Amino acid sequence: MWLVVASVPLIPAVLMVSACYRLKLSALCHRAVTWALRLVRRRVCVKSNHKFVFSQCTHGNAESVLETFDLYAETHGSVCIGPQIGEALDEVLRRVRPSRVLELGTHCGYSSVRVLRLLPPAGKLITVELDPITADFGEEVILVAGFKHSQFQVLSCSSAEAISSLHPLLKSEDDTESSVGLNLVLMDHDPQHYLPDLWALEREDLLCPSGCSVLLINRSHRAHRETLDHIRMRSDCFCIRNELQFMTELFYQKEGRRAC
Repeated sequence: MWLVVASVPLIPAVLMVSACYRLKLSALCHRAVTWALRLVRRRVCVKSNHKFVFSQCTHGNAESVLETFDLYAETHGSVCIGPQIGEALDEVLRRVRPSRVLELGTHCGYSSVRVLRLLPPAGKLITVELDPITADFGEEVILVAGFKHSQFQVLSCSSAEAISSLHPLLKSEDDTESSVGLNLVLMDHDPQHYLPDLWALEREDLLCPSGCSVLLINRSHRAHRETLDHIRMRSDCFCIRNELQFMTELFYQKEGRRAC
């Protein structure tokens, strides 16, 4: 009986804690449902896009694959970057002439094909896609465009997992330890991960010390703005080279060098 009497003053606190956790649980469930619905819609979009490109393009012809993607986007919703951003990406590729490229966010394989067609013969693309079904569709499109597995690799995992395992994937038999590094990084995955992934790439010494361009596709204005605010505070080795409405190019050089 005395336990009941002693616990009475605790009832308001218990109710308050329960309400707090109930709200947190409700918010967590809402985020989970929203993520699941977004994933299902995205998979449907990717599957439809893949089917159209696979059946309508000229197999083995990268330009035909890109044109078919653009044709699909004229009448359907698409997660691909599209020709406007694609042309800006081409301009960077021709100027930077990278040999090692990391793409975070494979989607349907559109940007992967754009990158691969402008890489040198010995160049390599590593593209990362969290959703395994989407990764499979993207890989199939890259192969349909005429590229071989020796030229690219698709990783189906989180960006953080991919970054932690990149060193052995980038290094070839002809490489020295000091020469391993990315010349170009294309970020088109979850914008909330842009900044932590950029810091992880720097921490792992994966950005080429003599210079690496990092392209951020702007799919979230708030996350994009926050990322650029942090970059401006790292003027020792980062700078904003080009800022467009839909894409921003950052440039990295190791501390002690002039970044821009």
